[in-house]
Amino acid sequence: MSKLSIKNLCKTYIVNKKQNNVLKNITFEINEGEMVAIMGPSGSGKSTLLYTVSGMDTATAGTIDFFGTELTTVTPNQMSDIRLDSMGFVFQQMHMLKNLSIYDNIILPAYQSKHGQSKEARKAINQRAKELMKKLGISDIADNDVNEVSGGQLQRACICRSLINQPKIVFADEPTGALNQQNSAEVIAELNKINKEGTTIMLVTHDMKVAAKCDRIMYIEDGCIRTEFTLGKFTDETSIKDRERSVTNYLMEMGW
Repeated sequence: MSKLSIKNLCKTYIVNKKQNNVLKNITFEINEGEMVAIMGPSGSGKSTLLYTVSGMDTATAGTIDFFGTELTTVTPNQMSDIRLDSMGFVFQQMHMLKNLSIYDNIILPAYQSKHGQSKEARKAINQRAKELMKKLGISDIADNDVNEVSGGQLQRACICRSLINQPKIVFADEPTGALNQQNSAEVIAELNKINKEGTTIMLVTHDMKVAAKCDRIMYIEDGCIRTEFTLGKFTDETSIKDRERSVTNYLMEMGW
């Protein structure tokens, strides 16, 4: 089975000539099609783990087998291509270009890809963008500016953008962190939908309701994965209360 496989991953920063070991010998696997939440207290290394695994930060030691490609040995240019073509990103702060419409922001990564240079490829990209926007219920804001839409609409546009190149995995860092409860529920529902369709998702969250809809939780503390908690695939809303209860109990045991 195709998977993301991390072995003995370390990330060390030097601050004022002192070593700060943010990640310490982290080892885990995420199978294709899984949706995994990374949880833990503030400063535990959650976001650093996401950024190091996705190659936005350089690992100090260890290996990152990204569905068959060893990321720690590729060149910066190769890493850029892998990120563009095989990874999608959704952040808490919705980094969209203010001088472009919502639609143009969504198609931009695909137009920049090596596979998106021909006229035929761009026609297919435009069609895919329209289909993604329709699926996520934001077709009506295609021509709007970034500052003319709600936070929930903007985050759904970010999900469309993250999927435009049909990535192997979507990395999400607190994707609902800046949203109100209703928008948050809508965004996690969309992430669940794309996961059911086969997209692997690794997300950092502090929201227990978001974690309850993931297959598995990895709890990180002081730069180490302390424990894992397996919930299984989220199938329908009837199980959500039980899942939320078990996640709450688990987090309490962890001293959350």
